[in-house]
Amino acid sequence: MPQILVETQIDADIKICFDLARDVGFYKNSLKEPTEIPISGKISGLVEKGDYVTWETNHLNLIQHLTLKVTAYDRPFLFVDEMVRGEFKSYRHEHIFETCDGCTRMIDKLYFESSYGILGKITDKFLLKRHMTKLLITRNALLKQKAEELFNIR
Repeated sequence: MPQILVETQIDADIKICFDLARDVGFYKNSLKEPTEIPISGKISGLVEKGDYVTWETNHLNLIQHLTLKVTAYDRPFLFVDEMVRGEFKSYRHEHIFETCDGCTRMIDKLYFESSYGILGKITDKFLLKRHMTKLLITRNALLKQKAEELFNIR
């Protein structure tokens, strides 16, 4: 099962970072391509434990529907979303937040596995892992920029 680990150092308060990371609107608007649109469940606001969001995604020219549930939640340190319906065989994203010398360390641990047997394993290794890592890094850079902007306004 592929695993991705991305750490981002943010010069902002942990609560600002945590709330931005669980904001459906920020997530939706953080990338223009590929598109990710919330279509059912919690389609706006801040997700909390037990919330579901179904996303219509267009990645690599494939339109999919992915329903995620927030299965663990400890504000402002952790939330976890896991796939309950979708094309993956399994999908779990741990969002971890730590304070460190006046800043916040945001840690993303993403575990996923495609369906479709050996073809899925090949796709995971040679295409999806790189694609998903790039998405996380890009989205985290935007979250860092927004969190630092909000923190400096205070």
